[in-house]
Amino acid sequence: MGPLRGDLLKKELGIFTFRDLLDHFPLRHIDKTVVSNISDINYQTDFIQVSGKLVYAEVMGERSGKRLVAEIRDSSGRIELVWFQGIHWVQKILQPGSDYLVWGRVSFFNGKPQMSHPEIEVFAESKSDGKNFLEPVYPTTEKLKARSLNGRQLGKLMAALLPQVSEIDVPENLPAEVLGTMKLTGRYRAYCDLHFPPDAGAYEAAVKRLKFEELFIAQTRLQLVRINRHRSSQGVVFEKVGDFFNDFYKNHLPFELTGAQKRVMREIRADTAMGHQMNRLLQGDVGSGKTIVALLCMLLAADNGYQSCMMAPTEILARQHYESLHTLLHKMPVNIALLTGSTKTRERKKILEALLDGTIQLVVGTHAVIEDKVQFKNLGFAIVDEQHRFGVAQRAELWKKATIPPHVLVMTATPIPRTLAMTAYGDLDYSVMDELPPGRQPISTVHRFETKRAQVMDFIRAEIGKGRQAYIIYPLIEESEKLSYEDLMQGYEQVKGFFPESKYSISMVHGRMPAEQKDVNMQRFVRNDTQIMVSTTVIEVGVNVPNASVMVIESAEKFGLSQLHQLRGRVGRGVEKSYCILLTGSKVSNEARARIQIMCDTNDGFVIAEKDLELRGPGDIEGTRQSGLLNFKLASIVNDKALLEKAKALSEKILNADEKLETAANQPLKDYLISQKGKTAWSKIS
Repeated sequence: MGPLRGDLLKKELGIFTFRDLLDHFPLRHIDKTVVSNISDINYQTDFIQVSGKLVYAEVMGERSGKRLVAEIRDSSGRIELVWFQGIHWVQKILQPGSDYLVWGRVSFFNGKPQMSHPEIEVFAESKSDGKNFLEPVYPTTEKLKARSLNGRQLGKLMAALLPQVSEIDVPENLPAEVLGTMKLTGRYRAYCDLHFPPDAGAYEAAVKRLKFEELFIAQTRLQLVRINRHRSSQGVVFEKVGDFFNDFYKNHLPFELTGAQKRVMREIRADTAMGHQMNRLLQGDVGSGKTIVALLCMLLAADNGYQSCMMAPTEILARQHYESLHTLLHKMPVNIALLTGSTKTRERKKILEALLDGTIQLVVGTHAVIEDKVQFKNLGFAIVDEQHRFGVAQRAELWKKATIPPHVLVMTATPIPRTLAMTAYGDLDYSVMDELPPGRQPISTVHRFETKRAQVMDFIRAEIGKGRQAYIIYPLIEESEKLSYEDLMQGYEQVKGFFPESKYSISMVHGRMPAEQKDVNMQRFVRNDTQIMVSTTVIEVGVNVPNASVMVIESAEKFGLSQLHQLRGRVGRGVEKSYCILLTGSKVSNEARARIQIMCDTNDGFVIAEKDLELRGPGDIEGTRQSGLLNFKLASIVNDKALLEKAKALSEKILNADEKLETAANQPLKDYLISQKGKTAWSKIS
C-alpha cells in the first residue's frame, strides 16, 4: 500500500487505520465457482459472472463522449463491456485474445447486453476444491478504481490483513450473558466470517452478531445518558397537587380524561416530584388531547409556586393555544398572557413586568418568549409544542431563564415510529397518547382522480348545506415551470366557479400573505363567516375548527405521508362525521399510490409513521435529530425491529442491575465504551 493510494483511501472512504479497513464491510459476495453462460442473460438479470475471450478493446469518441469499449465472447454468445472513466489504466491491462473472468451489473443498449465498469481479471481455474468460495466485493469509488482499488481489489487488501489480526486485536465487547441469551458468535469470528464466509450460514450468523452489537451499544449509550441525567441534573420539586389543579380537575374540566391522558399525567407527576429535571417527549396523534395535559402540568407548577411557559412555532398556533387555555381557565384565578412578535409595545411592557414579579403564572408565546428581555420570577415548567420546528439552541435559551433548569415537556403531533423513538430520542423519557377523546369519529378517507372533481364539489356543497365547512388545500402558491399543477390562485378562481360568491363565502390563506390579512381570513373561517377555506399547507398545524367536516387535498401525490396525516387532522374535531378526499392527476407513481393507499386504509398516526419510515428511511424523516445514533453500518431500524427491541431490553436489564458497569462480567462492555468515547455525537434536548 503506497502513500498515494493510502491518501486516496483516507479521502474517498475515510479509511485511516487497519481498524477502519476491518470495519469496511462488503456489499455482497460472489460465488467464484458459479460462472454463467452469456446466453443466460435476459432482461431480468441483475449481476452476473461470465468468462470468455476478449475479442477487442478500443477507445471510441472524443472529449466528454470518450469511452473504452470491449467485447467478451464465449461459446454461447457475446457481451459488450464499456468504461467511461479510468480508460487509460483499464486499456493497459486488457490483452485481446486472453481469457477473462468478468463480473458486473447487466444493462441493455439497443437490445444487446452490456456491462458498465465491470470487475475484470485474467481467468484462472478455481482452486476451491469443490467447496463454496464466496469472494467479497467492497464499496469503492471511481477515483479508487482508477488506482486499481476496485471492489475486488479491496478484497485482496482485506485478505492480506485478516491473517495478521487475532482475537486480541478484536476483543469481545458484549457481556457473556448477552452472547448466551442471543446465541451470538464471538466478535473476532464474526469479523472473519463477515468478510470471508466459509458458507452462507456462517455469513448470516456474523451479520446478526455485528448488527446486534451496533444496536446494543447505541442503546447502552442512550441509557447511560439518561441515567446520568437522572443522577446529576437538578430539578425543582413539585411536592404537592394543590388548589389550582384540583379545582380545575373537579369543576372546570370539560370532559373525562382518556386512559392515555391519565397515564401520562401519572408519569409527569412522578418525574416532577423526584428532584431531577424532567426531560420528557410527549407524542400524541392529532386530536389526542395534548393541550389539556399541558394545562394540567402548568397548574401543577402553579400549585407549587412556579411559573410555566408554552412555546409554539407559529403565531397562529400560539394564539390558538392561548385562546383555548384562556377559555378553559376563565372562571379560575389564574393569570395567563400571550407574547408574540406582534404584541404591542405597551402590552409587551406590562407582560414583561408581570412575568418578572410573578403576577403572571402562565405565558404562551412564539420565539418571542426566548428573547433576553423576557425574564421570569421563577420559571419551573417549559412546554415546547411541535418541537422539531425549533433548533436545539433556541430551546436551550428557555432553560437559561431559571437558576434551576425548568422541567421540560416537548410535544409533537407527528407520531414517531417506536423504533425511531428508541434510537433518535432514546435518551429522553417518552410518553405516548394513543387514544382519542370520546365522541370523536374516525375520518373517512378516499382517493379521487381529477376527472371526478365535479362530484367532489357536489359533495362539499351537500356538507355545506348541512351547516358544515370545508378546507381545500393546494401544494403551490405560484405557477412553476417544472410542475404542471394548478397554483393556488387558479384553484381559488376554480372554486369560486363551483361556489359563486352570491351564495357562498370563501377565505384564502397562504404563506406570502401579510400576517394581519392571514389572521383576519383565518378568523372569518373560525367564526363560520366563510364556508370554505382555500389554503396552502400553512394550515397544517394549529387551526381548530370543530365545524369543518371536509378536507380536500389537491395534487395529493405531491405530499408526504406525515403531511397528509397532519392535514387530515384539521377535520374530525367535532362530533359530526368527517371526510378527507385525496385528489390526484391520472398519472400517479407507484410510491405516491402506496402513500395514498395507506392514508385510505388507516387513521392511526403511529401505523402511518411506521409505514413512512419504511417508505423513506430514517434519514429523511422530518424532525429526527441528525446524530451518529442512526449511522449504523449494518443494522437498520426499519428492517431489524425485532433485534432492536431485544437490544434495548437486554441493555436495560444489564444497567438496571449494574448502572455503573462495575462488575467483572460487564468490564468488556465498559472498556469498549471508554475506548469509543467521543466518536459518536448526539444532541440532547436540554
